[in-house]
Amino acid sequence: MRYLPQTKNSRAAMLEAVGEKSVDDLYRDIPQSAFIDGLADIPLHMGELEVERKLGSYANENHAAPGGPFFLGAGCYYHHLPATVDYIIQRSEFLTAYTPYQPEIAQGTLTAIFEFQTFVALLTGQEIANASLYDGATATAEAALMAMRLKKRSNVVIGNALHFDYRGVLQSYVGNLEGASIADGDPDDETACVIVQYPDFYGQTFALDEWRKKCDASGAMLVVVVNEIVALGLLPAPECADIVCGEARSVGLPMSFGGPHLGFFATKEKFVRQMPGRLCGMTKDVQGRRGFVLTLSTREQHIRREKATSNICTNQGLCALAFTVHMALLGEDGFKRLAVLNHEAACRLADEITKIKGIQLVTGNFFNEFTVELPCDNSADVVEKLADQGIIAGYALDDNQLLLAATEMTTDLDIQKFVKALEGVL
Repeated sequence: MRYLPQTKNSRAAMLEAVGEKSVDDLYRDIPQSAFIDGLADIPLHMGELEVERKLGSYANENHAAPGGPFFLGAGCYYHHLPATVDYIIQRSEFLTAYTPYQPEIAQGTLTAIFEFQTFVALLTGQEIANASLYDGATATAEAALMAMRLKKRSNVVIGNALHFDYRGVLQSYVGNLEGASIADGDPDDETACVIVQYPDFYGQTFALDEWRKKCDASGAMLVVVVNEIVALGLLPAPECADIVCGEARSVGLPMSFGGPHLGFFATKEKFVRQMPGRLCGMTKDVQGRRGFVLTLSTREQHIRREKATSNICTNQGLCALAFTVHMALLGEDGFKRLAVLNHEAACRLADEITKIKGIQLVTGNFFNEFTVELPCDNSADVVEKLADQGIIAGYALDDNQLLLAATEMTTDLDIQKFVKALEGVL
């Protein structure tokens, strides 16, 4: 019990207080399929030296992105991270800073949040942005809830190929509300919002005009989800949307085996009172000097639950700072150039891979990710075989389809190795 300080009696007392008979009862809402039968396959006890060696051996089994040709995307993309970003965010003023409730001692943090909001608003073509959310999936769910409040409607429509993780989180948030529904297709007069991913999960880029018309005709709000924020350096800003949200991890943050991520959320100023999370605003003090404060925090921690816009506990402060530092280093021209490099790398990859007999490009217009059909029955088998050769060959879709991503980190040598190895496997 060295690392589990609760005694049998203290556990029993806590269970009695919450009205449950066992610890297992606390997990009754989790599907049985999510549980592991028996104990996890890890050692029960070891000394410190042995634990370090064991964990090191586990880590060495991973194939990190810098370890060889890497073409995996599907929502988490391999980008360059300047050393300056890590240096700045690890300064004690930022790394140890707490929630900036007291503006007179938190101007640095508040300034960074304000700059983050400004960057997001400019990139998305929206009038206002919040201080960030946990990740793109929760930001999408919050957008749906906001639309339902504004429109006083309970139905949500998914208009195109939305990331499956986002669908799952959306179902958790909205699907369990009484009277609410989530469906694919076109909106009707009961639809609160239409959610479209831009580009979609398969990498397809498209104009938003038709979706704007469908939303106007039905009275629904248009929610645009951007899973790869670097795309906004090349694609038109989705300014016609009512809400733009998504994932900003690609700028300033490492992949880190899946997290942490950085959700962003932007909308029109007229909707600001229904926007979830926090909002940092600029003001003046009694001496007329510019300053920054938390203008809105309509969360359950601050106001009555029935009036709260969200139960989001915080914003991704340090992650938002990393994004802000990286964006400041890039500047407008640098960000556009980064986007061009991504698109060019993807075009080179598409050109070379489609030279292989039997491979068909499925995606039409794309940014840095696209889908191909392979001349085989199972793309997952191809991915496994290439992984054995030190090549991460994208994300295996159903049957023979493969989702491939390329970024500024993709070299011509990476592409050559991939194409040669893929030809051999096929």
